[in-house]
Amino acid sequence: MKSIIQYKNKNYTIDFSAPIDISIPLKGDDSNPNAWYVPAPEIKPVTTKDFIGSVKSGASTNFNNIFFNPHAHGTHTECVGHITKDFYSVNDVLKQFFFLAEVISITPEKVGDNFVIQKHQLGTVLKDTTAEALVIRTFPNSEEKLSKHYSHTNPPYLSEETAIFIRESGIKHLLIDLPSVDKEKDDGKLLAHKAFWSYDEELRLDATITEFIFIPNLVVDGLYFLNLQIASFVNDASPSKPILYKILDTQ
Repeated sequence: MKSIIQYKNKNYTIDFSAPIDISIPLKGDDSNPNAWYVPAPEIKPVTTKDFIGSVKSGASTNFNNIFFNPHAHGTHTECVGHITKDFYSVNDVLKQFFFLAEVISITPEKVGDNFVIQKHQLGTVLKDTTAEALVIRTFPNSEEKLSKHYSHTNPPYLSEETAIFIRESGIKHLLIDLPSVDKEKDDGKLLAHKAFWSYDEELRLDATITEFIFIPNLVVDGLYFLNLQIASFVNDASPSKPILYKILDTQ
């Protein structure tokens, strides 16, 4: 199903029948990706004295409880409420869901014992200044990311200067295939989160960060349209399902 989208005085043709899902599905066991020192998510039937919510166990329906942490267990979208004393819900602040997005690929640079995405790296690969969303794939990029346990591994992260550069480039929605834009153990500084959301100035309430995505290697860098789908959670973060659509033609 091909459609034409008018965006900033240009017409873009996309095919809604060919979505590219860059979310990681949630599984209720240790094969699920994990971070931040919490146990694996659980998906289990409701069990009472007289009932087990499983068709295999004799019930008429499957009736599961799901226990997980959106920040630790997979693809999620978060708002500035993640780092503020005041409560902000991503369900309230994210009001639009369709954006022009640029996908870029970066190999983080080694800085001491860390691997960091540096400002100068974005300057060489970021091509379009009209995009509202930036989708970052880090190399190496393997399917290990679909089940990797990140706790105590010091994964790559963004420098504060990189986050400022992204904000000043006009990006409102940042998506990355890491568990966080910040260093795993940074004594609570959260420099990249704070820089992106302009924490010390005027908060960017309509800006979001999506972490724990996975972009297959077959997806080439360039412009796409992004459908940023979230669940209706009244929380600073929600599990999400970002979908990319290839641009077939521009006029």
